[in-house]
Amino acid sequence: MYNVMIVEDSKPILRNIRTHLDTLNLPLQVTATATNGEEALAIILQQPIHLLLTDIRMPKMDGLSLIEQAKLANPYLKVVLISGYSDFEYTRKALNLQVFDYLLKPVERGALEEVMGRIVEQLDRLISRSLQELQEIVDPECYAELTFGEEFPLYSHMMIILRKQPFSLGMDRWTSETLERSLAEFFRAQPCRVLRTQTSHQYIILANRGALDWYSSMHECLESLRRHLYKEGLDGIIGGQLMSADVDQLPELYYRITSILTTQQRLKQGLVLDTGNPVSMARSETSCMDSMLESTFVHMIQACRKEAFALKLSELMNRWAEENAHWTEIERFVALVVDTFAHLYEERGSGMRLALELRAKQLFEVKTYEDFGRALHEWTAQCFDMLQSQGRKSGELLFEQIDEYVKTNRYASLSISDISMKFHVSPSYISRIIKQVTQRTFVQYYTELRMKEACRLMASQPDMKFKELSELLSFSDQHYFSKVFKEYTGVSPTEYKERLLSTESE
Repeated sequence: MYNVMIVEDSKPILRNIRTHLDTLNLPLQVTATATNGEEALAIILQQPIHLLLTDIRMPKMDGLSLIEQAKLANPYLKVVLISGYSDFEYTRKALNLQVFDYLLKPVERGALEEVMGRIVEQLDRLISRSLQELQEIVDPECYAELTFGEEFPLYSHMMIILRKQPFSLGMDRWTSETLERSLAEFFRAQPCRVLRTQTSHQYIILANRGALDWYSSMHECLESLRRHLYKEGLDGIIGGQLMSADVDQLPELYYRITSILTTQQRLKQGLVLDTGNPVSMARSETSCMDSMLESTFVHMIQACRKEAFALKLSELMNRWAEENAHWTEIERFVALVVDTFAHLYEERGSGMRLALELRAKQLFEVKTYEDFGRALHEWTAQCFDMLQSQGRKSGELLFEQIDEYVKTNRYASLSISDISMKFHVSPSYISRIIKQVTQRTFVQYYTELRMKEACRLMASQPDMKFKELSELLSFSDQHYFSKVFKEYTGVSPTEYKERLLSTESE
């Protein structure tokens, strides 16, 4: 249902309009009435109103002034002017204020129904568009679980992006349920919605503009929110701004705020940005890593200077901590390390970029900066060790290691990606090595190992049931196991077992 407010200083006319609205077969409900503009504006600032029907000439604040102020509070508000004056000057001003339509007194039911029908259609389209836009940026599981009331996109006048501060404790508290409870307390009676995004530990908060009534500015509101969350063990960075119904689309606004936060985010300092305020944005400056320092690290990797690299890395990490480095500088450095090692591995015949990128991503998931430092040092040391041993590691040696690992884990359901991650080489390189040595594909080679183990188990443990054997060797079901077994041996498991028994009896 859409909330309707009627503002009319004549009580008989107000009752007449309300009676007509109540008889319309439309999803409309009159939730508030007022007899002057000041009274109406106070209500609009406190509760969600979707449709405003207002007289032009009223005491204290006229209809046009009310519309102007109400539109600032609620950009999505639909307005219909009601007047007994066929005044073109009023009509012209009303059009400038984006009034939906204009009705003359006395309001006839047919004319009211036609205008209300068009407004409902437009509000429905607006909601449908908003939900489609949200689907682009919200986590799929979160989106599937949500149930949206009709008013949801219409009371959301402010978008806030909340992201977990890196290397802060309390990771287990970063859930939608915890945030919803905390934000409900912070925003008091103002409605808000918390949505988990497709980025880990990042949330969208859609709230009513009325939440700003307690603060002198958007920035003060966001800073107060950051402190409120911090007291509850949620150390985050926050960016947000008011939405414009006729300009900003949800995905565009989301990506804009997210991009600004990423650019301005620092290592240890909580960040609050009113991304719609140029003055606020000008306070923070970005920084980037010195190109000569980057070249130094690249040259040390290329020359396999492991110890020198470790010393220089310690100096860099101390500098990051002392200067409270921008987050983009740290991410750029790790990406540089990944890219440099990946190129060297590729030159030597092994593709490791994917494995390196996955491992680099895991570095940022640790709890503290100290943990990050230790993990970064250990990882780069391993990369140097692999680089140094790669020249000595022939295809046959690598296959021996793979073969030993697969045989050790023959009861697990291994994939070529698992082996790739284990030995830090690309799946395609694993496939080539196995093909060169065994003349078989990875699937054929792995299947043969498991079938040999199946035959061995049938001989050594004749009481084992086929279902148990199938599950032990990690097959999806017994029928599939039997099919693969027959393709390998030429007989079914039952026939094979019967042959074993007959051989033993002879």
